[in-house]
Amino acid sequence: MKRVFELGAGLTLLAFLAGCGADGEPITPTLGANVNIGPGGVSTSATVGVSNGPVSIGISL
Repeated sequence: MKRVFELGAGLTLLAFLAGCGADGEPITPTLGANVNIGPGGVSTSATVGVSNGPVSIGISL
């Protein structure tokens, strides 16, 4: 449940930041998901972030 909350908070932050670029350069949101299978079982991870030119900020869940 905590991961769902963190993902929701991250997406809300991205939407807010993307809206800030309405009068200037657009901020590009990024989203990534990984599924890893190994001897310990299956694990998942997700990343969300924003980039504006050479500056990039991301959160890994």
